[in-house]
Amino acid sequence: MAYDVSAVRATYPALSDGYAYLDGAAGTQVPEAVIAAIASAYRRGIGNVGGAFPASHRSDAIVAGARAAVADLVGGRPEGVILGPNMTTLTYRLAYALAKQWREGDEVVLSRLDHDANVRPWVQVAARAGATVRWAEVDVATGELGVEQYDTLIGERTRLVAVTAASNVLGTRPDVAAITAKARAAGAVTYVDGVHASAHGPTDAAALGADFYATSAYKWSGPHIGAVVADPDRLDALIPDKLASSSDEVPGRFETGTSPFADLAGVVAAVDHLAGLDPTATGTRRKRLLTSLAAAEAYELELFAALLTGLEAMPHVTVYGKAARRTATAYFTVAGRTPREVATHLAERRVNVWDGHNYAWEVTAALGIREAGSAVRAGLVHYNDRSDVDRLIDGVATLG
Repeated sequence: MAYDVSAVRATYPALSDGYAYLDGAAGTQVPEAVIAAIASAYRRGIGNVGGAFPASHRSDAIVAGARAAVADLVGGRPEGVILGPNMTTLTYRLAYALAKQWREGDEVVLSRLDHDANVRPWVQVAARAGATVRWAEVDVATGELGVEQYDTLIGERTRLVAVTAASNVLGTRPDVAAITAKARAAGAVTYVDGVHASAHGPTDAAALGADFYATSAYKWSGPHIGAVVADPDRLDALIPDKLASSSDEVPGRFETGTSPFADLAGVVAAVDHLAGLDPTATGTRRKRLLTSLAAAEAYELELFAALLTGLEAMPHVTVYGKAARRTATAYFTVAGRTPREVATHLAERRVNVWDGHNYAWEVTAALGIREAGSAVRAGLVHYNDRSDVDRLIDGVATLG
């Protein structure tokens, strides 16, 4: 059956306010099921984990459920799912733990395409360890991250290769599996930023070759929770900084402080919601996720084709990125207008978009636009429809 965007939109209360929410690349709205799950957790009563009483047992179950849900979403194992406040915080924690094993003269390979959360933590811990940072460059004309360059970037001293599964501004989907295969052959660890990618299609972290795969629930209709998924045995070999009194177990030893248990209940509801985007999907939750997210991706890309056609037809608009494989994310400038002026103009027309570098610090510099305010980002997700696209195009057209 055809993807029923009207039915999907009906599950999102925020979409009734008359705005076109094209800001999903910075964070999506949440469906009623997620709101209800969070409220229900509070109403029933929750306590800290590990206690002898029912409220504590409920929190234990919520945490276990959240690990299982994230594992189903990305194709991992629940016992390898680290939960935390966001991807940036978790990446810093893991960077500190991994870098304890690095020595002077070791190397890390990063990409200019990545969000700064998969760049700066590694740059900083490499500097402390005396390791050298090597850079994979972006083709500024296409937005592609060429795989061939990794043949000369990765060597016997490479300890880590960090790469994005999809650019959060250009939408580029690099050939991650080919890059991680080169890293694995050299004995290097791979850290894949899946924050932007996870919202836009099925994910198989193992097929990508990711030793560590990071994602954030607020990018796929959940609350502000981050997660990193890895093989439990790999996590067992890492010793993070933590309180002496906290758990030594994996993955708990990577999780500092008390978790937001009600929000974790929302993570489960968000994954269940994604699994039901295609009502014809059957089988396990993992199978339903693969089917539903494939249907959502096909729908998004069809809608994105209309968005790109509209933007590229306007002579006063420059669109950045022309990768062969990409998410439904447009990054553009309007002649004679700053990105903030464009975003403000669209907001006055009830169209939500982002302007600026969006933490894509390296690629906006490579494109030569960062100092001028970078660009405007309009991102489609599974609840956007053609009217959202038409309102954006009409709004931009009036700036010509």
